[in-house]
Amino acid sequence: MYAVEELSHLLCPWCIADGSAAAKYDAHFIGDPVGDDVPSEVVRSVDTCTPGFSSWQDPQWFFHCGDGTAFLGAVGAAELAAFPDAMEELRSEAGAWGWSAGAVERFLGALDKDGQPTGYLFVCRTCGRHMAYADFT
Repeated sequence: MYAVEELSHLLCPWCIADGSAAAKYDAHFIGDPVGDDVPSEVVRSVDTCTPGFSSWQDPQWFFHCGDGTAFLGAVGAAELAAFPDAMEELRSEAGAWGWSAGAVERFLGALDKDGQPTGYLFVCRTCGRHMAYADFT
């Protein structure tokens, strides 16, 4: 969560879910929104009523089908093998960095849910599409 004060021991899940924690502490729970056009009230609701997660850099949150996705957790190469749509997204992301196809595949094979680089997996709550991004220091 992003706030001026250190709040890790002051928040309960119910205060996050109803938005009162965000209002009281001017806190934000997600990082950068990623995805298709989404109404600002949906982004605001996810940002103020959804617990975030720890990542190596600033976390991102996916939006799809006009709504926020569900965060499924940190994943490595082994876990991502079951989600080819998410792997394609990661392959495209890494390819956009200007890496060779071989470097991209080595990077994807090195993803580690408990180390780095790490993948973060989401699923669209409407259509079931899986999305992911990778993060490392």
